[in-house]
Amino acid sequence: MSTARKIESTADDIPLELYDASTKTRYQRNRYFGKGGFAKCYEIIEANSQKPFAGKVVSKKLMVKDSQKEKMTQEISIHRSLSHKNIVQFYSFFDDKVNIYIVLELCQRRSMMELHKRRKTITDFECRYYIYQILQGLKYLHDLKIIHRDIKLGNLFLNEEMTVKIGDFGLATRIEYDGERKETICGTPNYIAPEILNRKGHSYEADIWSVGCVMYTLLVGRPPFETKTLKETYSKIRKCEYKIPNVLRATAADMIVAMLQPHPSRRPSVNKLFTFEFLAGSSIPVSLPTSCLTMPPRADQLEYIDRLGNRKPLAMVNGIVPPTGLHIKQGTAHKDSPKKDQGKMSPSYPNDKAYYRDVQNLQRDLRIVINDLDSKPGKANVVMTLENQDPASQPLFWVSKWVDYSDKYGFGYQLCDEGVGVLFNDATKLIVLSNGINVHFIDRNGHEEYMTMDTFPSEIDKKIRLLTYFKRYMSEHLVKTGASNVTELDTISRVPHLHAWFRTNCAVIMYLTNGTVQLNFSDHIKIILCPLMQAVTVIEPDKNFRTYTFATLLEHGCASDLMEKLRYACDRLGTCFEGQ
Repeated sequence: MSTARKIESTADDIPLELYDASTKTRYQRNRYFGKGGFAKCYEIIEANSQKPFAGKVVSKKLMVKDSQKEKMTQEISIHRSLSHKNIVQFYSFFDDKVNIYIVLELCQRRSMMELHKRRKTITDFECRYYIYQILQGLKYLHDLKIIHRDIKLGNLFLNEEMTVKIGDFGLATRIEYDGERKETICGTPNYIAPEILNRKGHSYEADIWSVGCVMYTLLVGRPPFETKTLKETYSKIRKCEYKIPNVLRATAADMIVAMLQPHPSRRPSVNKLFTFEFLAGSSIPVSLPTSCLTMPPRADQLEYIDRLGNRKPLAMVNGIVPPTGLHIKQGTAHKDSPKKDQGKMSPSYPNDKAYYRDVQNLQRDLRIVINDLDSKPGKANVVMTLENQDPASQPLFWVSKWVDYSDKYGFGYQLCDEGVGVLFNDATKLIVLSNGINVHFIDRNGHEEYMTMDTFPSEIDKKIRLLTYFKRYMSEHLVKTGASNVTELDTISRVPHLHAWFRTNCAVIMYLTNGTVQLNFSDHIKIILCPLMQAVTVIEPDKNFRTYTFATLLEHGCASDLMEKLRYACDRLGTCFEGQ
């Protein structure tokens, strides 16, 4: 795509080579990661060790007010003093005539906001893993008399090992003496504590409130006080008015309600939160597979790991949480309608009609983008810049190889993590994970069974042999698309599999069960559409990835050759499900 290649020419004000004179260290500016507030973020490589870091770059042109300079000074002062496994590590800072550069630990798995967008809701098992680590980091801060004041999904980062790292200390402050209450109004609307809004002074309890909002969002799928307007959101926060669906386990609801108390003095401290049954009543997972960023883990393994006492439905428990769904308003309860059973794996597509609904929604969103750009000719053929990209929305899984043997057996494919699957002609599916050991069999009704390459039912022996053949053939004969960014060695892992596929004269279209749709065009360009991230990723023949959100395309326009492919995708998306 010739037009898209021009995007590398931006960022003129940020040199390709960076030099920290105080430590005599040179860095090479590498991949663009995104922007937020005053800062842009890049991967930077230390020249001697070749170790990668995150480089936070702030233009001095934006630091015009004394208050902005003081805020930056305080952020650096606080962050550089910290060292904890659940805090993004600060390494150094330096400047030149144009920019301030902050060198930070690189968190390859981005933030928990991307996790939330891809998964919507997560299991109790995963939530314990994340919340425990968030609280560990927060305990460290509070012990040092530091309030973060902006705990939210977007400021909770994940490294390569899926370790949670609290970052962005732009609003952090120190408590100078016991009992001090800060007066500044600050925070993010969906996570801000009522005492901050009411200007009653705030302290450590404001962070506890924010963790309650984070935990609610992870388990319910949306922030507790989210509305269509800021005014209404603030009104609900002041009234402490929110709902807890009765699908939440009593232990989870108990902990959330405790953190979202309207009066700061009634909220538990970080140390007290570790004693709540949600954390203390079950073992905390030591690690999670990276596939959990896009797919829920195996339910059979979670049932085995979880203690029975922590899996009682809310309706069976008395105490602080009434035995119904909750509508919380200053401590009162109101029945709420039940939501989907949390024990089910989601997203789940029991049949083509269920999947087609998501495809229709993707088609609708694409059509909105295309129609809007068509109505504004100046936006239908633009040079797309580096800063138009949104690398955080890049897919975690895609099809890197495929072979069509459907005239006899089925369609074989390899995912980017080197896991291999076959969609057989009888509509059953077989997947072997990248470790070459764990096998998932999916029957025609979408039910999953788990086995290994050494232990499996005799009735699928032929399919196992065919899977092995497909795997060997693709390994020996086909070139891989793009570098892998997922490694799986965990028995609780579930990876997306091929739900459906079809061919046209100029493309192979593949639908994965995590919601993404991939089109491999005959000109060797691939595009991957993600309805959850509302984004399109372009993979060019040279294996370069470029990801753009639909919102960015609407705002800044689209290159003509990408526009052509989006139009084709929109026209063809539903073909596989016609007649459903």
